[in-house]
Amino acid sequence: MDLKSLVRKNIYSLKPYSCARDEFQGEASVYLDANESPYNSPFNRYPDPLQRELKAKIAKIKRVPASKIMVGNGSDEPIDLIFRVFCEPTEDNVAAMEPTYGMYKVCADINNVEYRKVLLDDGFRLNARKLLAATDAHTKAVFICSPNNPSANTAPEEEVRTVLENFPGIVVIDEAYIDFSGSKSWIESLDKYPNLIVLHTFSKAWGMASLRCGLAFASEEIIALFNKVKYPYNVNLLTQKQVLEAIADGGAAKNRWVAMILAERKPLADALNALQIVEKVYPSDANFLLVKAKQADGIYRYLVDEGIIVRNRSSVALCGGCLRITVGTKEENKALIEALKKYEIK
Repeated sequence: MDLKSLVRKNIYSLKPYSCARDEFQGEASVYLDANESPYNSPFNRYPDPLQRELKAKIAKIKRVPASKIMVGNGSDEPIDLIFRVFCEPTEDNVAAMEPTYGMYKVCADINNVEYRKVLLDDGFRLNARKLLAATDAHTKAVFICSPNNPSANTAPEEEVRTVLENFPGIVVIDEAYIDFSGSKSWIESLDKYPNLIVLHTFSKAWGMASLRCGLAFASEEIIALFNKVKYPYNVNLLTQKQVLEAIADGGAAKNRWVAMILAERKPLADALNALQIVEKVYPSDANFLLVKAKQADGIYRYLVDEGIIVRNRSSVALCGGCLRITVGTKEENKALIEALKKYEIK
């Protein structure tokens, strides 16, 4: 892959902002370089702009060199950086499966980049041939969310591999829900595919959505471009420290939480399928269920009035009459089913 030919010319030649913490590593006894207040430690100091300590811990858990990791302000930051680094506004385009995570299109619109939607096949199956057919010489990236949001299914390995081996641009695989799927991560293929970017997050299985910490895994060259363009102190000190504390056990707590969610997923699906107002519960590799229901709009409004919030996906392509329901605790799931039973007899 000729990475230089994919990168915007002004980005490739960009001289990045050099912040005070870029000029040394480790700890010093006196800091007089960044015009910080000497009071209110540790919050008076700028955080490590490259999150070196955090990346070192993540590298051990994910088994990926720290040099191939970017830590972002949620996964949305690296998604946006893909557009800013590779896509020339008004000239280039990206392609993505549809339906999928809405931020890909939002970032495309913000960056004035054409967004090409490729409908999934029956059963929300990715079709590599159709996705590749939507690309042209100005397509800089394709997006594959796996497991997908909102359909909750994992993209077939052979279809993803076909895209990776036949598309000359950047292939982004968003694995926000990978911990719930039992599938192996595509980060294991980073060395084989230099055009691959894999996204992970601490928001879902790790239970840290409010901390806004996402991850991008890619070649050292792509990560260097991200670090060149991102804001200098994109991940604050509190987030770095809290994530470090949360992953200190190597993911043991996360694994317990995932097991508890998976233990609730099938009983919740069975209880939903038993309702007369439910037409179908789609198979799920994620921590949520896509549910096709009669009177989906009415059910959604009723649940809101009951203080139960789900996501109405009826207006999304291929999801007419569908609600997306996150798997909660046993008590939360019971409250949902009881409310839906009351709706049935209204």
